[in-house]
Amino acid sequence: MVKPGAKAPGIIVGADGSITVRVREPARDGEANNAVRRAIARAVGAPPSAVNLLRGASARRKLFSIDGLTAAEARSRLSRNALSTAR
Repeated sequence: MVKPGAKAPGIIVGADGSITVRVREPARDGEANNAVRRAIARAVGAPPSAVNLLRGASARRKLFSIDGLTAAEARSRLSRNALSTAR
């Protein structure tokens, strides 16, 4: 899930495995989507160009893929580098 316009940006992994990416950029003209791509790339150690939005360009729930990483590898790296993990 994406939360645009957040006061405190970061990545949160929920106890249920859900991932929430908070970004300061507004949901306008793709600004939030680009900020999410950069945040995910930073968290997994990949270039932003490797992070692809597959589904949900105008929705809060989005699906991204990361070139060169399986879903399990990406989730592991996101969890390891998240600002916090909800319990």
